[in-house]
Amino acid sequence: MQGPHVQSNNTSGGHLYLGADGGGTRTTVWVSDREGRVLGRGTAGPSNPVKVGLPSAEREILSAAREAIAQAGGSKLQAVCIGLAGADRQEISRPLMAWVRKHLRARFHLVTTDAAIALEAAIGVESRAQGPGIVVIAGTGSIACARDASGRMLRAGGWGAVFGDEGSGYDLSRNAVRAALRVFDGRGPRTRLSEALPRALGLKSIVGLPGLNATSEKIAALAPVVIKIARAGDPVARQLVEDAGRELADLVLALLSRLGLTNERVRVVCAGGLFQASVALRRSFADHLREKVPDARISMLRREPVEGALALARRAAEA
Repeated sequence: MQGPHVQSNNTSGGHLYLGADGGGTRTTVWVSDREGRVLGRGTAGPSNPVKVGLPSAEREILSAAREAIAQAGGSKLQAVCIGLAGADRQEISRPLMAWVRKHLRARFHLVTTDAAIALEAAIGVESRAQGPGIVVIAGTGSIACARDASGRMLRAGGWGAVFGDEGSGYDLSRNAVRAALRVFDGRGPRTRLSEALPRALGLKSIVGLPGLNATSEKIAALAPVVIKIARAGDPVARQLVEDAGRELADLVLALLSRLGLTNERVRVVCAGGLFQASVALRRSFADHLREKVPDARISMLRREPVEGALALARRAAEA
């Protein structure tokens, strides 16, 4: 996994630190002082550049940043850390870094992935000496990110809606639409998804959905419907939720194998709206993971990913 892209300016800055978490649904920006006290918060629309493009992502980041900086009562920044999906790709990180340096002036700038800031929030905020750990994120998309005891970082998944995002909200919803279409064709078992999914989109029939040319975000927004139908006992929906949990566990298992940590008591932290929404998905994830790694320490992320961005911003200034 490519490390964060860090640059330093010679211009002097203040003692405010800005952290941004840009996802497929919204952008969150916090500004803190040197001690980590949050002085300002800002929110805006989605800023995943892979999905919305760099110009749109930059616009939303700047909107949220201006709101947070205004609340903090200052404009001089010491360090800025932006965490975005896809930011480990040079075709995204290079132009984004140039834009950040121009529009969010500070002494230090860091551009990294959303997974890296979530990992920092999960296992690195208090201390770097907490040993290896993994964070797995399931929202609109999915990705897992690991850090070993030496600080080496690896990722699995996060390849986008076309080629990856297994176990994500988009993947779960897409598979639900497929199941409903199979019912229409006479190729699959009956399921309440056939009526619930088109109803959620204001359609008369599931056959109208392919013609919508819906974005991945709009498809992913159907995940709560799938989870609700699964919770009511629909066998097809329940199987889809269980499969999503297994796919997410496979991301973690791949990283544990690559790091040689399958026999260790590694921390595994779950983040993202899909994990929060479904007990059944969390159970499936944990069961599948513990089949191979019985001693895995599984927990939900108790901090906001943007806290990891702030921690990385402060560390960049202190390095």
